[in-house]
Amino acid sequence: SLYAGTCYQQAKQVLHVAVPDRLQGREREIGILRQFLREHVRGRRPGSLYVSGAPGTGKTACLSRVLLDCKDELARSRTVVLNCMALGSPHGVFPALAEHLGLPTATGREQIRSLEKHLTAQGPMVLLVLDELDQLESKGQDVLYTLFEWTQLPSSRLVLVGLANALDLTDRSLARLGAHPAGSPRLLHFPPYTKEQLTHILQERLGQVASDPVLDAAALQFCARKVSAVSGDARKALDVCRRAVEVVELEVRGQTLLKPLPGGEL
Repeated sequence: SLYAGTCYQQAKQVLHVAVPDRLQGREREIGILRQFLREHVRGRRPGSLYVSGAPGTGKTACLSRVLLDCKDELARSRTVVLNCMALGSPHGVFPALAEHLGLPTATGREQIRSLEKHLTAQGPMVLLVLDELDQLESKGQDVLYTLFEWTQLPSSRLVLVGLANALDLTDRSLARLGAHPAGSPRLLHFPPYTKEQLTHILQERLGQVASDPVLDAAALQFCARKVSAVSGDARKALDVCRRAVEVVELEVRGQTLLKPLPGGEL
């Protein structure tokens, strides 16, 4: 039936990895992100935040949500979001940033000097979000040092938020920053989702489908238990459930095609 078809389509849609309106089990982290942006971007205080956590623990989703929610508050500042995976090399971050800020792109020291001049001149605060920050690790860590040290320069207007999977990137790569009195970035860690949190996430997503439950509660809990034992990765849990819905959908389609015609004549 057409109705059954749409309920499976809907279920697969809500299980996609999009940024939902509410992020289950991440209220604390969202509060910290929002407070950090208020304090530094709106409060015009340069600074840096390092967000760590395994893939699928909600780092990028939470930050995207907060940026959407705080759009009006951040309207008077410049926001630049870069995914470091897409840069090709650690030093590629400098021309990419220059381009976003409308500065001429140059190479090497010249580019770094022009950015430094720009970020310490008068003007609105610049919020730089670097996703997959661990891609910027380089020999001597000069790229990471340069970026984090910009937030400490007198009259800096840079607020830096870096996201990475590695928990110890700052200890390992940025030990030197700790020598500054205000040097070290603030740290925010996203722990893996628990079984209960994953179950809630799946229930909330599937609760948006206007039909009888497509997957029963026991199946959701089984999925949540398995994923939380391995990784606590919400994206994996959503994927597994989406595949399960596809299997159910194919079975139901098969049965619908084989049903005898009304009237019972074959």
